[in-house]
Amino acid sequence: MDQRRALLLASAATLSLEGASSVRSLIKAVGSKSSTTLAAGAHAPIEIIEDELGIPHIRAESKHDAFFGQGYVVARDRLFQIDFSYRRDLGRMAEAFGPRFISADRAARLFLYHGDIDAELGALPPVVLECARGYVAGVNARIAELEADPSQMPLEYGILDIKPLRWDVRDLVRIRNPEMGDAADEVRRSRLHARGLLDLDQLMNPLRPAWSYTVPEGLDCAAVSKADIGILAEAARPLPFSGGELAHDPELQRVDLAGRGSNAWTVAGWRTATGRPILANDPHLEIGGASPRHIVHLTAPGLDVIGGEEPGLPGVMQGHTDRFAFGRTNFHIDQTDLFVLQTDENDPDLYWHKGEWKTFETFQEEIAVKGAPSEHTVLRYSQGRPVISQDASRCRAVAFASVSMLPGANTKFSMIPINLAHDWNSLREAFKLHVWPTNFHYADVAGNTGWHAVGFTPKRPSHDGLFPAPGDGSFDWIGLLEVGEMPNIYNPKEGWFASANQMNLPPDYPYKERTISFCWNDPFRCDRIAEVLRSQPRHRLQDSIALQHDVQSLPARALVKLLPATLSPEAAPAAGLLRRWDYGIEADSAAALLYEMVLPELSSGFRELVIPPAARDLISSINLSEMLRLLAAPEARLGSDPIAARDALIDKALIAGWTKAVKLMGPDPAQWRWGDLHQVSISHPLSAIPAISAAFPKIDGGRSAGDYTTVMMRAVDAARGFNVVIGASYLFVTDVGAWDNSRVLLLPGQSADPRSPHYRDFYSLWLSATTQPLRFSKAAVDASAVARTVLAPAAG
Repeated sequence: MDQRRALLLASAATLSLEGASSVRSLIKAVGSKSSTTLAAGAHAPIEIIEDELGIPHIRAESKHDAFFGQGYVVARDRLFQIDFSYRRDLGRMAEAFGPRFISADRAARLFLYHGDIDAELGALPPVVLECARGYVAGVNARIAELEADPSQMPLEYGILDIKPLRWDVRDLVRIRNPEMGDAADEVRRSRLHARGLLDLDQLMNPLRPAWSYTVPEGLDCAAVSKADIGILAEAARPLPFSGGELAHDPELQRVDLAGRGSNAWTVAGWRTATGRPILANDPHLEIGGASPRHIVHLTAPGLDVIGGEEPGLPGVMQGHTDRFAFGRTNFHIDQTDLFVLQTDENDPDLYWHKGEWKTFETFQEEIAVKGAPSEHTVLRYSQGRPVISQDASRCRAVAFASVSMLPGANTKFSMIPINLAHDWNSLREAFKLHVWPTNFHYADVAGNTGWHAVGFTPKRPSHDGLFPAPGDGSFDWIGLLEVGEMPNIYNPKEGWFASANQMNLPPDYPYKERTISFCWNDPFRCDRIAEVLRSQPRHRLQDSIALQHDVQSLPARALVKLLPATLSPEAAPAAGLLRRWDYGIEADSAAALLYEMVLPELSSGFRELVIPPAARDLISSINLSEMLRLLAAPEARLGSDPIAARDALIDKALIAGWTKAVKLMGPDPAQWRWGDLHQVSISHPLSAIPAISAAFPKIDGGRSAGDYTTVMMRAVDAARGFNVVIGASYLFVTDVGAWDNSRVLLLPGQSADPRSPHYRDFYSLWLSATTQPLRFSKAAVDASAVARTVLAPAAG
């Protein structure tokens, strides 16, 4: 009897008679697509049922093994994606790709956690750590399987001549992934203040709630410069796979930050047609490269959760358990600060802090480099904050404070306790481990609904975070807000709530004492969601699906209302087309295409009119809601005759927009279609490498409706074309309690391997808004099974 047969028999022996009968029926249903794989690190047999969409339903005897199964299947479907991110985050790109990646590795290593890893692991709840260890072991088990049979290895490894890295749970502590936050905003405001032009910043980044600027005492705004950003710009720069050195693009970053958000709404049972709550969520992330979500179902004693995971992160980000549904959108928390340090003129390794000279904490690193000698680098820190720039000649250095660098900020573990929670109170306890700013939506089988803002929020007793601050200790953070101090609601009387990254601090929230953020997304998407939900006293699942694909444009409505009664002959055709329009950014709409041409021309003209030349290098764009507000109620800043200036501005934009439409689409507006420009094209992230491009066929041809202000958010980077670059690649709607009614979409498919049938099988479904069932019950899953795999513990 061989080892595999023995393991199969041992697996069967662990089942009850009823369970064995169920398995026999399942094996019969999936036919020859039933297999057993030896997996080192599994504690007991793990069953993986795959449905026709490629969604793995993992059934395990322990939580550890459920997460082991998750690590295994995401490595099966997305190994290069998660391995690439892991290598990049650890600063190990140069060892695989050569000297051009040294600077990127240096930046990545600066933002790793260098504190006590054992203490961090010891502070985690034991069950959370055990689940994370299971996930890591599952990833490594798949890698070992591929090493034993290289024919299954993802194609990238052969083309690039590299091997996947083995994972270590300690690296999940080290990797902190700090984002740039508002560092560039702090620098910009300082430079505007030094020029006496700070009030203009409201046109680019309006403060919400209303707030007055206060420059921290001791900050020399005239000394602040773009150079203070230092290595942060390197960390934000695209990796140099294209053959050229790509610079950090602040405008592209602004588009990315403005677009990256999500929609979510939760409707109480008493406002739905079924009497059960409905929760809908569609996270807005990058479109065009690797899919940012993968769908998985984890089942074990005390665990039953399904939904979208972030590949490489243990647990489910958005979905539901057997007790509650949960969704998330980006909340806004100012989690970063720049601290300007005074260094000693004789010893640049000394900085002034709390009345004494202190020595920078330093770490020596050796960066392995393919085809070249290793590179030695020194990482410097002030009070645990990475030093991102230093100018010894000016006795100046800048440290970057980020909550992600604090002890306990273990982002890689944050979803596990949420998946293990069983009600609102245990969920709030789980939030203590959640670092990133999030609007968390909740609806349970008992009919309760809730919203909670979560994320590490620094307490700043001496400043508001809008400017860099002196790093002498007088502006240091003094801790974090407690979970209970964050805004939240439970069973609101309105019977529904929504978040779309808008300013959603409750009116009675003490924001002056608990400073959270002053920078939020424009409210257009949320206002449209509210408009629709208020009109539906008995909301249905299909209503949520329709709302996720709603393309009504509130800014378009506002703009058309502002069209002057009297226009130049050249502008009249454009105005006529827009006035006959229903404001839907539809793929087949000529008016939508024209609007998308006119709006940037209007914004550009408005900027030239209201931003003086002395500030145009800093004010690179105009906030849309601020522009529409000022056009609706023209002020003296538009000129001596504000209304006439407004009308002339719109007239000029109409002409320019029409001209651009003709140039792009021809002279006949009957042939114009927004979707002919606005398309969904997906390429491998390394498609600049010819062999990668040849091996991974581009997924394209799909036309899209929507723009960055519609509920169906489909943003573009106009400087690079009109293809969709940000949107909801994963969408789900949940019928709380009747879980098998839930619906889902994913772009473009579960697998990143072109040899898989699930490489692009969701693409046309996603484009046509044809949602698919998200099966949850054992009966529904078994009935849809097309393959079954058992991961059996390897001997030893």
